[in-house]
Amino acid sequence: MRFTFFHLMPWDRFSAPEEHWPVKNTYFDPVEATKLYRIYIDTMAYAEECGWDGIGCNEHHFSPYGMMNNCNLIGAMLTEKTKKSKICMFGNLVPLLNPIRVAEEYAMLDVISGGRLMAGFLRGIPHEYIAYNVNPDESRSRLNEATQLIKKAWTEPDPFGWEGKHYQFRSVSIWPRPIQQPHPPIMMSGGNEDSARYAARNHAMLGINFIPNLAKGRKIIEAYLDEAKLVGWSPGPEHIFITLHTCIAEADDVAIETLKSGANYFNSTLMNVQRNAQQIVLQKTRFYQSKKNREFFVERLKKAKSRTIEEAIFDGTVLCGKPETVVKQIKRAQAELGFGWINTNMKIGNIHNDVVTKGMELFRDFVAPEVRDIQKSPDPVVPMAVA
Repeated sequence: MRFTFFHLMPWDRFSAPEEHWPVKNTYFDPVEATKLYRIYIDTMAYAEECGWDGIGCNEHHFSPYGMMNNCNLIGAMLTEKTKKSKICMFGNLVPLLNPIRVAEEYAMLDVISGGRLMAGFLRGIPHEYIAYNVNPDESRSRLNEATQLIKKAWTEPDPFGWEGKHYQFRSVSIWPRPIQQPHPPIMMSGGNEDSARYAARNHAMLGINFIPNLAKGRKIIEAYLDEAKLVGWSPGPEHIFITLHTCIAEADDVAIETLKSGANYFNSTLMNVQRNAQQIVLQKTRFYQSKKNREFFVERLKKAKSRTIEEAIFDGTVLCGKPETVVKQIKRAQAELGFGWINTNMKIGNIHNDVVTKGMELFRDFVAPEVRDIQKSPDPVVPMAVA
């Protein structure tokens, strides 16, 4: 069993919820943000000392939900502040960006870190497309073409041209190229069964984020494994991530009350405007390939806002409690889903940073030693693509 320490870098200083997206940036205080960035980066680096195997970053726009517009900048800082943990870009929103730029920056991170990059190829959540003025209906086809282009840029030794539907380049030959061969491990999101199958077809690791319950998570994983078998490879536990909000304290009731407070800020303040924007996008576009997946996403947004922490614990979709309790929760989830990685998010909403640090130390001292051997797995491998 392995763990990544994930951080959204939220703005944790709102006094009241906002209704309108995008949130006006007059609320943003650059001086306070300088302090926050330093705290957040130091916390992420400290995760290596506390036994996490990787440190996760991601990308969001126009939002206090996550102040990481370019996760590669944070990843570059982490290469200098850490020595052995994976640098997990979970990740670049590839359809919104220049894929050659993504290939180059990821290659830089891999080389600078000595081959520690995990490369996230994410489609993003619906409202990000409004921020960058990209047609949400093209999100899947853009991701597909960009994925093939980036992989070719990483692996093709000679200059090549590219004439696709969305991207055209006369000649491509990136410097540097990645240190990991044939290329760094790729992770793709599996928020629904269509996305999971897409990840499998691309021989990518599967990242599952905020599932409503373990049964739904199992269906997503089964879709991933079934599709991988059809295209000729067999993922193991080391290819499957699940993200869980995590709060560890010295007593169960303390952890529950702490997570309640942080989740309330997260859902009512940080997620409120995003939820409103995303529902508008979903009503007006074909962002999801099927009506079933669109309905599932909308329902997940609603449930995330209304579900209590006690219900989430019962459903197995958070880690919350004293160390002994969290160990039992991890064992239960792993037994039902068979994953090899947990991506923990501990800075939830406005949970105080000192509380996060204390939870990290409890994880190091009492949780990790009890769960490391649940599922032993080798370093992530990169299966060669099937033509």
